[in-house]
Amino acid sequence: MYKNLLFLLLFFALAATSNAQDTPKDTTNVGTKPIDNIKKDTLNPVTKPTGKIDYEKGKEYILGGFTVTGLQKFSEPTVKVYTGLIDGQPIKLPGDKLTSAIKKLYESKQFSTVDVYLSKIDGNTVYLQFDVTELPKLNDVSITGVRKSKARELKKEAELKKGTQLTDNLIVTTRNYFKKKYTDKGFLKTKVSLNTKKDTTDTNSVDMFIHIDKGDRIKIKNINFVGNKALSDGKLRGIMKNTKRKFLGRFWKSSKYIEDDFKEDLESILERYSELGFRDARILNNRLTWNEDNTINLEIELEEGRQYRFADILFVGNKKYTDEELKQFLRIDKGDVYNGKVLKERISGDGTPDSQDIQTLYHNNGYLFSSVNAVETKVKNDSITVEIRIREDEPATIRKVTVVGNDKTNDHVIYRELRVKPGDLFSRQNIIRSIREIGQLGFFDANVVPDVKPDYQNKTADIEFSVVEKGGSQIELQGGFGGGSFIGTLGLSFNNFSLRNIFNKDAYTPLPMGDGQRLSLRLQASRTNSTYSLSFTEPWLGGKRPQSLSFSIYFSNQYRFDFRNNTVDRSQSLDIFGASIGLGKRLQWPDDFFQLSQNISYQRIGLNNFPYRVGNSNAILNNGDLNNLAYSVTLSRNSAGPSLIFPTYGSQFTLRAKATLPYSLFNGKDLTEPSNLSTEQRQDFLADRYKWLEYYKVSAKGTWYTSLANKLVLMSNFEMGYLGTYNDELGLTPVERYFVGGDGIAQGQLDGREIIGLRGYENNRISSTEGGSIYNKFQLELRYSITDKPSASIYTLGFLEAGNAYDNFSTFNPFELKRSAGLGIRIFMPAFGLLGIDFAHGFDPLPGFTQKSGWQTHFIIGRQF
Repeated sequence: MYKNLLFLLLFFALAATSNAQDTPKDTTNVGTKPIDNIKKDTLNPVTKPTGKIDYEKGKEYILGGFTVTGLQKFSEPTVKVYTGLIDGQPIKLPGDKLTSAIKKLYESKQFSTVDVYLSKIDGNTVYLQFDVTELPKLNDVSITGVRKSKARELKKEAELKKGTQLTDNLIVTTRNYFKKKYTDKGFLKTKVSLNTKKDTTDTNSVDMFIHIDKGDRIKIKNINFVGNKALSDGKLRGIMKNTKRKFLGRFWKSSKYIEDDFKEDLESILERYSELGFRDARILNNRLTWNEDNTINLEIELEEGRQYRFADILFVGNKKYTDEELKQFLRIDKGDVYNGKVLKERISGDGTPDSQDIQTLYHNNGYLFSSVNAVETKVKNDSITVEIRIREDEPATIRKVTVVGNDKTNDHVIYRELRVKPGDLFSRQNIIRSIREIGQLGFFDANVVPDVKPDYQNKTADIEFSVVEKGGSQIELQGGFGGGSFIGTLGLSFNNFSLRNIFNKDAYTPLPMGDGQRLSLRLQASRTNSTYSLSFTEPWLGGKRPQSLSFSIYFSNQYRFDFRNNTVDRSQSLDIFGASIGLGKRLQWPDDFFQLSQNISYQRIGLNNFPYRVGNSNAILNNGDLNNLAYSVTLSRNSAGPSLIFPTYGSQFTLRAKATLPYSLFNGKDLTEPSNLSTEQRQDFLADRYKWLEYYKVSAKGTWYTSLANKLVLMSNFEMGYLGTYNDELGLTPVERYFVGGDGIAQGQLDGREIIGLRGYENNRISSTEGGSIYNKFQLELRYSITDKPSASIYTLGFLEAGNAYDNFSTFNPFELKRSAGLGIRIFMPAFGLLGIDFAHGFDPLPGFTQKSGWQTHFIIGRQF
């Protein structure tokens, strides 16, 4: 039987699945020929060594050389390099080096089969022959059954590129990928056929032909339950968030069947049962059946089991806190329905920054190395005894606090905001608060990452905050047409300015930055008016305490415009000069989220033959100077965070009062206007009467942020304001009025007016022409974050708003509101501030009209926080 017998050494490297990309199994047996992965017509005949060759198994030989056959595109030297074998090296037959050479050829993902033959032995020297089969490569891929544009998209998604090696695995995964893609869209009867054909235009290449027959979209007609008693069919269907029945009018959620989503819904059902105490509940079976109308039914068979309740809840190992103190955080009593999810959340937390649980209690008070675990120690009938085992360990102190990633912002600007200091006890809540304070600076990306490095042996921890800086400067550049002329605006805001380096030429990049100060410059000019303003804020006056100093100065000049003949009369002008200085201080009581700010402002309104309405009598003053010296105090609390742009938790409250001196009550002037005054005398009387404006105003605003889901936040807002007078004979001041409606962006007026946005209505049109003295506003806004990258933060929103402005208390009705709803998007780019657009529908008419406001489009450009 050995006549002209081929004595060969054959190693199987190909797995039983014939997957050429998998690492083959090790073999040292002389056996049968490996299975070919490719059709026989793609193979070239291989000449195999003949004759009987004897060798000593396990003996070490010297490799005299080896050849490679079966090559089509590769050169023999290239394949030899792949093997890692070198002529003259020691080698065993069989042995690890030969096995490794075969594996390397397979791992190159270029060959479907690799056979090794013993071709010659000369004393202690052996010669080998590697017989390989190269994998064919894809040349062209054709997809039919779908649109051409969709075919191109599918080829890109499946990565069917020219030159890709064709394997059985690629064929199987491609077919399965396309089928799953359409079944996940509800086309449950999708069929995918895939064939290959040798390409005669290129060596060892094949063309792939794919046909997709997706069929009809399959809808779910019924979802039926068997064995449920504690929960009705309707409640169980409500728990299934992804899998819904087909019924008339459903448009917000499709009724397609997706297997992975269905399995997730089954888990949600069991989780809900567990929350109700049915911890033994299970799904016995689920079936899919077809209807004649090409719809499907889903039948789910349940076993609810018994409902359990909490028996005794015991605490073990607690020394720092008493059982009663821990029960206040657990908030579970004997006899309550057993809820494993709530038990876990009350012990380990619910993942929110303000979670109230036992583990957080320990972590907030230095016990970094503590552990809290709940163990069911006894189950009797329907009652479960739970033992909460606590290992307190020793308190941990903070050894070192570092910040990395701040290339522009000076270290002290960040460190002064941190609530964790070296030597302090470890506190989780202080770390979370530090993240919030860094985010509120506005200089960094919202994703501040703290890295806690515990040292158990020394009972210490190092904390490193990693920040990503974004631009600290913003530019506002606008141009538009209004009031009969072109209006140009240039605004520059430097939110991380450094005044102390103002004379250091090396610090200009392009301006001195890094000390957290704010400098703003703004210029607006047109044919009819011009406005210039400068403001500066130092948030840490002296650098040691969070006391702010702010200063601003501005000047506005406006000329009379005649709309009838489109002319500007420069002999009639209104000039406003103003300046203010303010001090702010962070309070420690009731908590350190509170801030008290005080401000003194002065404003001079100069009239030069410019008609200006003053007082209750609608008197017109043409010439004179009106002076507005006022003091304001603001008490605010801001716990919103962590991001300044997209807060997800916390709230903001503001109470503000502003007032002038009641001059008319002590200056002794007779405010009664004589009846026999000439026009010139009357102007002098009015100028003297309103030389010093007097008023008082109070306002309140509250905003809440509630996280509903990942990246989904509900913002609730309420605000109101009132402008009053000390002397009814003088009437309301012509400045400091409320203008409600529109986008809420001030248009350059500097007479102290407050602009309150109410989308769905034209700008300032809800108020009277002179502005209202009372306003109120309610707002709900649902926000979804698309991205929060440092280069741009983007979120969408939907909103409901209602508000109104009133001239006095006699017309005030808090329930007579202008309502609106709409959608919008916000984009915050560090260089330009907040940009956005809103599409809003006003449901009520403007004052003096009967037709509702309807759809309005509002643009938001460069708004600051």
